[in-house]
Amino acid sequence: MERRPLRSSMLASVGYDKATATLEVAFLGGIYQYFDVPIDVHVGLMSASSHGTYFDVHVKQAGYRYAKVG
Repeated sequence: MERRPLRSSMLASVGYDKATATLEVAFLGGIYQYFDVPIDVHVGLMSASSHGTYFDVHVKQAGYRYAKVG
């Protein structure tokens, strides 16, 4: 999955696979995939003024299933 780099102290890059609704996030400590994430969450994350805050509220606290992949 291709990821786009972000200007964030928390997130290095983010990618999204529409076919599987999988959000892939690269942090300094590893790469994680979040499953069944609606595309509007991805769009919101990419356009947020604070990527880290948006991620925390709309992905992490939302409780999506995830797996460390790298």
